Amino acid sequence: MKIISYNVNGIRAAINKDWLAWLQATDADVVCLQEIKATPDQIADIVLLEQLGYKHYWFPAEKKGYSGTAILSKTEPKHVEYGCGIEAYDREGRVIRADFEDFSVISAYFPSGSSGEERQLFKYQFLDDFADYIARLKLEFPRLIISGDYNICHKAIDIHNPKSNAKSSGFLPEERAWMDSFVNLGFIDTFRHFNADPHHYTWWSYRAGARGKNLGWRIDYHMATNEMAQHLKRVAILPEAKHSDHCPVLLELAF
Repeated sequence: MKIISYNVNGIRAAINKDWLAWLQATDADVVCLQEIKATPDQIADIVLLEQLGYKHYWFPAEKKGYSGTAILSKTEPKHVEYGCGIEAYDREGRVIRADFEDFSVISAYFPSGSSGEERQLFKYQFLDDFADYIARLKLEFPRLIISGDYNICHKAIDIHNPKSNAKSSGFLPEERAWMDSFVNLGFIDTFRHFNADPHHYTWWSYRAGARGKNLGWRIDYHMATNEMAQHLKRVAILPEAKHSDHCPVLLELAF
């Protein structure tokens, strides 16, 4: 089974960059999207997703053209849960979950704190609340994968210039410590489970040709509970996919 996580930075813009042809070529079973920035009725080519064999579940933000998550799946889930039950985050469409026979998967879009102190404080509150939510959820759904844009580089190896970014939102000591504590809840960073090499990133600034120079950040993850360890087969970052300032991350599972 192949699961892709992709912050598309606007699903309509991605579709205009031939994203649907790319999606068909990947033949992914489940696709977790973040930052969709649209409601389903705004997506003119939504019928083409169905022609590719996907059921689709959308959780857009109340604010138009902002945030939002979605899950596409070739297998109909047993259940889809929209939101995490906390209004401040659900209004921004930040969490959607699909439950399948063998596991559950969440598409999550963590807040960014880069716009200022108010949003950074919002991000810290989200991190605390999300950890509490997941700690409870994994008791009910122990075979859980949380795919998405965490907006945090965990370790120095995950960012192109850790020294100059030491005080940047997304690489702050408090955020990195939260990632430590989250892993300690019983999660595996699936990419690092297979790959300890540096210079693998999932997001690049549009400025100064950062992507061409591979001056990036690894902020997109498939986190899997320890109970999923035996099913992890392969993880790959796919930087050649250029529909967004992020690139997709592929996780393969074997059951």
